[in-house]
Amino acid sequence: MTQSSISESIAIVHPITLSHGINAQVWDTDGKRYIDFVGGIGVLNLGHCNPRIVEAVCSQASRLTHYAYNAVPHEPYKKLMARLAEFIPVSYPVSGMLTNSGAEAAENALKIVRAATGRTAVIAFDGGFHGRTLATLNLNGKVAPYKQRVGTLPGPVFHLPYPSEDTGVTTKEALNAMDRLFSVEIDVEEVACFILEPVQGEGGFLALDPQFAQALRRFCDEKGILLIVDEIQSGFGRTGQRFAFTRLGIEPDLILLGKSIAGGLPLGAVVGKKQLLDTLPKGGLGGTYSGNPIACAAALATLDEMTDANLSSWGEYQEKAIVSRYLAWQQKKLSPYLGRLTGVGAMRGIELITPEGAPATSVLAQLLGSARQNGLLLMPSGKSRHIIRLLPPLTTDPEILNEGLDIFESCLAGIL
Repeated sequence: MTQSSISESIAIVHPITLSHGINAQVWDTDGKRYIDFVGGIGVLNLGHCNPRIVEAVCSQASRLTHYAYNAVPHEPYKKLMARLAEFIPVSYPVSGMLTNSGAEAAENALKIVRAATGRTAVIAFDGGFHGRTLATLNLNGKVAPYKQRVGTLPGPVFHLPYPSEDTGVTTKEALNAMDRLFSVEIDVEEVACFILEPVQGEGGFLALDPQFAQALRRFCDEKGILLIVDEIQSGFGRTGQRFAFTRLGIEPDLILLGKSIAGGLPLGAVVGKKQLLDTLPKGGLGGTYSGNPIACAAALATLDEMTDANLSSWGEYQEKAIVSRYLAWQQKKLSPYLGRLTGVGAMRGIELITPEGAPATSVLAQLLGSARQNGLLLMPSGKSRHIIRLLPPLTTDPEILNEGLDIFESCLAGIL
């Protein structure tokens, strides 16, 4: 099938064409089966074609396929926002708006913080990723390929080192960098917000240091700066908890949602403190497709599945399976390229490095191809594209998860 009608600016990780899938398995148009450790890049925490979500989608599609909420409100939107307000684990009353994607949620959050603070500057972090729209590009802590050939981006945006055991940057070093930033680069009184991922996704599943998060929360409170936490990839159970920010011991002012919120249907949200969400004038928030009824129905079914008991059980099993396998590989010296295990809970990455300790980018490329040939789809990440991020559905059957890890082990061991 020709692809001349599709932009060549879209990078393809796996040059196959999928036909269908169920839970953690997919099949291509030639009938070849794959175990899916990509999950649509973190969208399918409940797997492909989850029966409860499919039933909800079909039921809603027979009742109301679309209405723009800002023209005429509809029931699925109202029900979902009420459920989300209960699902977000914070102490304050939650309000929000639905969007079509995580990037759109980030864009709207930027509007909200500007209106609420009267300031424009944003502080983001090295290695972060928040979207491909024009404003979110500048938030990303990486130039290639996202910021190339697009000219001057909206701002001002400044970046700090990301403190994490996975990066080797300490809380003290990050706080010193922040002190320098406000001494040399920008007046702290001009800063509207900080934006961060509690576990960086595109960055390689790097977990933020809780000590830094708590220090930053105190600093923001002292200076009247808002804190946005991007849970687009880490949220909805990816770590084994509802959201990853709870392990940091903080409460954000605004939270960005997306990816696994609706089982594969396009939906996102920006939620947080009601006084912030009500800052813009009427008409300042909204969108034609934002909060589509079918996507809302899928999200409601998702929340029905994501009980704390389910998330804990799924997350604990996956974490134990991945960590125990990694430790076994490490102990038997499976490969000279096996680096660190990054992340927390069930949100794990496996770093590949050369014997000299440099990022093994070419080895990861070989591993992607070898694993695909043997029936396993993997996803790269990291500044140097040298970290495999593991994103199997949380609902993956144990035998399928272990089969996938077996393929990973065999393929990595086979690279000399």
